[in-house]
Amino acid sequence: MKTCYFTATGNCLYVAERIGGELLSIPQLMRQDEIVIEDEAVGIVCPVYAVEMPMMVREFMQRARIDTDYFFFIYTYGEGYAEALAHAESVAREVGLDLAYANTVQMVDNYLPGFEMGQQRESLARKDVDGQLERVCADIAARRERKVEMKVGTKAKMLMWQKMLAERILRKDTAQGYIVSDACTRCGICARVCPANNITVGDGVSFADRCEVCYACLHACPQGALHIPGERSEARFRNEHIPLKRIIEANDQTRV
Repeated sequence: MKTCYFTATGNCLYVAERIGGELLSIPQLMRQDEIVIEDEAVGIVCPVYAVEMPMMVREFMQRARIDTDYFFFIYTYGEGYAEALAHAESVAREVGLDLAYANTVQMVDNYLPGFEMGQQRESLARKDVDGQLERVCADIAARRERKVEMKVGTKAKMLMWQKMLAERILRKDTAQGYIVSDACTRCGICARVCPANNITVGDGVSFADRCEVCYACLHACPQGALHIPGERSEARFRNEHIPLKRIIEANDQTRV
């Protein structure tokens, strides 16, 4: 089994580790000229961004040749996922994949414009993340099916959410509006956790137009020096089970 993942604050890497198999970082796979993934079971673990998958994950699915008898897709989310499962089914159909199993795991929502991280941490107990993961992992281990039903109106709702949220929030130039405070020591961690190679650190910190809107840089900055207009608090988050070095290994595009 091969489990492909996209992570910013460690949630999806933790889920991928629990599911098991050979773990493959999607940002690192995207560095390859040709992406071929073959196994009896292949899956994707990624967060919900604006009621759909991250832009890079969609690009990965479009580029990769995935050959498997059992394709699964797991979303992590914080407070809601709307028609995100329908979006996964839609993209799978576009690339000729039969999505055998699709499910979600509710965790912390690290979307800083919408949520206060202290409150999100406090919500973990009621979300029972480990209980959710036990059920999902058991389903995948048993190769159970959980299909997405594209009912009448599902596609229309998905398109509505994309118009209302995704087109407004998921923009490649988003990071150009980030604020770098005087607390910045130019340590370079923001550039190394960025999955899109969008950050350059020299005399200052600059942002290009390849942002994935994952907020990895904001949450990983050891000085808390990166901010966005309208953030709910200055508190930041990283999954307690995943050290920073694992996120760097998964996302770092600066290494040769």
